[in-house]
Amino acid sequence: MDRAEKTALVEQLNATFKETAVVVVTRNLGLTVADVTDLRGKMRAVDADYKVAKNRLAKIALEGTQYAPIADMLVGPTALATSADPVAAAKAAHDFAKGNDKLEIVGGAMGDVVLSADEVKQLASLPSLDELRAKIVGLVVAPATKIAQIAAAPAGQLARVFGAYAAKEDA
Repeated sequence: MDRAEKTALVEQLNATFKETAVVVVTRNLGLTVADVTDLRGKMRAVDADYKVAKNRLAKIALEGTQYAPIADMLVGPTALATSADPVAAAKAAHDFAKGNDKLEIVGGAMGDVVLSADEVKQLASLPSLDELRAKIVGLVVAPATKIAQIAAAPAGQLARVFGAYAAKEDA
């Protein structure tokens, strides 16, 4: 990798750190190419990104961003999972790590708050932004549905009574 490629990578990482809501630092303890490809696919499915970068270049990219404190976590074979949804990257990394002991969650950050590995796991247990939106829509729609059912109930009862009288007369 020549100097121009390194500069482009640092600029790209820096832009990612400025746009993202969460960064999860993972340690690769012998993942195969197939494992990493599978992990990247799972990250893409939740609109997250998984990037392996040289620690020195990642530390340079962290400078001047709110994620600068996580530079101490970049030791050994690490990779960075990022997403705009504060829960998505943590959840995808945690779910993959549960099924594969070769991926270790080192820690991360959400904004300027540094997270330990346990805190990232707790973050992964929270519902995602889409799940929260679905719950809110369900709560908003539920009263309207109940009102519609209550309003339709007397008419339905009346129709059943007329139907019973009609059936009785036919018999």
